[in-house]
Amino acid sequence: MENNVIIDLKNIAVTFDEEPILKGINLYIRDGEFVTLLGPSGCGKTTTLRIIAGFLEPNSGDVMFENKRINGVPPHKRQVNTIFQRYALFPHLNVYENVAFGLRLKKLPEKEIRQTVEEMLSLVNLKGFSKRKVESLSGGQQQRVAIARALAVKPRVLLLDEPLGALDLKLRKDMQIELKNIQQRLGITFIYVTHDQEEALSMSDTVVVMDCGRIQQIGTPIDIYNEPKNAFVADFIGESNILDGIMKSDYSVEFSGHTFECLDKGFDKNESVDVVVRPEDVDVVAVEKGAICGTVTSVTFKGVHFEMIVDIDGFKWMIQSTDQQFEGDEIGLVIEPDAIHIMKKSDYSGQFGDYSSFSDEIEQLSSASEEV
Repeated sequence: MENNVIIDLKNIAVTFDEEPILKGINLYIRDGEFVTLLGPSGCGKTTTLRIIAGFLEPNSGDVMFENKRINGVPPHKRQVNTIFQRYALFPHLNVYENVAFGLRLKKLPEKEIRQTVEEMLSLVNLKGFSKRKVESLSGGQQQRVAIARALAVKPRVLLLDEPLGALDLKLRKDMQIELKNIQQRLGITFIYVTHDQEEALSMSDTVVVMDCGRIQQIGTPIDIYNEPKNAFVADFIGESNILDGIMKSDYSVEFSGHTFECLDKGFDKNESVDVVVRPEDVDVVAVEKGAICGTVTSVTFKGVHFEMIVDIDGFKWMIQSTDQQFEGDEIGLVIEPDAIHIMKKSDYSGQFGDYSSFSDEIEQLSSASEEV
């Protein structure tokens, strides 16, 4: 393990009402890293954050901070601070006093408080806002005050629990860039919780994908996207066609009735595998030039590309292409070796990757609109 590890969770287990919430979490986080815990509701990501913060004690396992066990240490004595989706600002205090609140609890000299508050307001682009009432601010501005207040006490680690959830889409995107810039400028550790894949991929140094109280995969955003460990990760991060395949030999896999070259090796001969092909990695060609062929069942214009559902032997693929096709068209598909990713079979096999349900939804929506 690296020397600059600031937080190390060892075999953390949590149970509520005899229901296991975390099932043996092992995770270390480096000093100065931007780590995102990503997963659906109920996967255990917020519980993990609360354990680091000290709001919750694990049933078993150790929480280490710079090699010291901090189980039982109350939140205010940990060198961490938390920002929640509800910013919990004090409505009776102005912006300056909200940011100064934690500093006053520490009984710092007034001069130092003033200097720190001014620094923090400048950092979050709220210079000149110190006398404003909190209630007069927009959601984005309130978010910045919450960040300034959390950072004013100089935590070693900042915990952020879905902090952008209440903002509209454009503001969310602006604040994603803002948060990443602040983290890089200050060089402190950010641990961020979200269910938004795009948010995780665009902001993080490391993404921790969670489901059902377990860590499914840890890696850089590029690794997580390009090399998913199982069908859950492949489906949760972006769109994926996930098919049953057979590994014929190293670098050769059979799926959809055709044998393809791939870049994967180390599987048993004729081992059953899950095959992932991202929608943007498929080339649409004339039927006679395609390795496999299918019928377009729906087309949605997405601005940059067309998103098509294509029926190939009863399995519905999603394809993204800049070339327009039409419902009912027969098309061929070419899939290059580097577009094919092979995964071991897992508990998630067979649950994802067929866009039949997507097609059914479109059909239901269109028939509903015809009835109106």
